[in-house]
Amino acid sequence: MVSKYLLLAVIFSGLVTWIPRIIPFILVKYKGLPAIVERFLKFLPVSIIFALILSSVVTGKVGSLPQIKWLDFLAVFPTAWVAFRYRNLVGTVLFGVVLIALLRLVF
Repeated sequence: MVSKYLLLAVIFSGLVTWIPRIIPFILVKYKGLPAIVERFLKFLPVSIIFALILSSVVTGKVGSLPQIKWLDFLAVFPTAWVAFRYRNLVGTVLFGVVLIALLRLVF
């Protein structure tokens, strides 16, 4: 049987996790965002994508220069071309996964 203390801990942990994720949606729905914040948020997806790509292409260790993963680096350019050409997220992801798999199979 689950103790009362453990059950309360799980419930309060869920609330602490859930509340900060829900409150921004409620505030934006009723209050809106200032124009400067909306302008800033337009650049956010681009910066997130760039950070994800950079972190997957470059590895770093303390005390040494960053190292480039050359196969992943080579796969970025054709995948970016597919993304801009077709503007289909699922197709781009599938293309990138298949391309990196083929590059790793060959090299």
